[in-house]
Amino acid sequence: MRFIRKGVVGATLAIAAGSAAAQSSVTLYGVADTFFQWFNNGGTQSWSMRSGGNTGSMFGLKGTEDLGGGLKAVFNLEGGYNLNNGTFLADSSAMFYRQSWVGLAHEKYGSLTLGRQYQPTFWAIYPSDPFRANEVLSPLAAMATTIDRNTIATATPGGRSSNAILYKSPNISGFQFQSMYALAATVTQPYPQTAGNLLDIAGTYAGYGLYVGMSYQFQHPGSKSIPGLPAAVNTVSVEHFTGALAYRIGIVNLQFNYAYHKPHDPAAGSVAARLNAAHPFSVAELGATIQATPADAIEIAGFQRLARGVHDNTWGIELGADHALSKRTSLYARAGYMKNNGLATTSWPGLTAVGPGEKQILVGAGVSHRF
Repeated sequence: MRFIRKGVVGATLAIAAGSAAAQSSVTLYGVADTFFQWFNNGGTQSWSMRSGGNTGSMFGLKGTEDLGGGLKAVFNLEGGYNLNNGTFLADSSAMFYRQSWVGLAHEKYGSLTLGRQYQPTFWAIYPSDPFRANEVLSPLAAMATTIDRNTIATATPGGRSSNAILYKSPNISGFQFQSMYALAATVTQPYPQTAGNLLDIAGTYAGYGLYVGMSYQFQHPGSKSIPGLPAAVNTVSVEHFTGALAYRIGIVNLQFNYAYHKPHDPAAGSVAARLNAAHPFSVAELGATIQATPADAIEIAGFQRLARGVHDNTWGIELGADHALSKRTSLYARAGYMKNNGLATTSWPGLTAVGPGEKQILVGAGVSHRF
């Protein structure tokens, strides 16, 4: 699932001529984030430098043009990169892996946008994760997108969809509705896979310190070519049910989310059926964000991933601390523990568990700068 914090800051460049100069603008923004990491993977220890531990390193362009009558043309192009070595994030063939869309927005009727976009489910669950669904060190991202023996054929939402049409309603007294339909898409990295059409709808409410989010996804079948397997695995149709809660009490924001992923039965004789690899699974996270001082935040989350019908589960805990040096620059630290049981091989995104049933410990510290 991006899993990122959507901080948008930067210089606004007017690109228009004559009298239209004040009605059209483009904003350049981004994040530069890197950290050192110590990782104990089933007893094997390693040190490394990685990117995006607090907020994904990115660069973006977004713009608007006032068309009159409350209507605007809008677009957003956003690419991810690894600051430690300068490579593209996740997919070297995708310049704008994070998002790339264009559309129309009206102050009364909402927006309709086309392209690669964040799913409504992502935005519904985002406020309920203390680690802001970060796609490098968030345990929620780890549990939602992991691949293991008994859930290979249960397609998981990635947080973003290509070839997508998205409607987002205006915010009315704290209520907002989003609906997406995405056409099938194929990628080659991090491994070849095809995702079928996707329907995703979500509703949220925010007000009086309370946040509530609910969403439903229906993912049509696709396929995955996992390294080490002799043949591609067909993924089955999957229904995803997600709920999220947050409630602020003073400096403490209590957070909880739960998702249940329900696959349909695989076709008789298919690779998924022969491997018995389409088990349903659930993901749960309970945590809090504490704003200890105006410059210091502390995050804590306990989490569990449970594959149904087998004895596979993963549970763990993660702690975090952020210290703002300025409005743009912050230092951060993360420490997490994860224990796999049965054939589960969950790990943080970008890392691979040494084997089923092993425990993992991760400690990292870094710096993040927004521009």
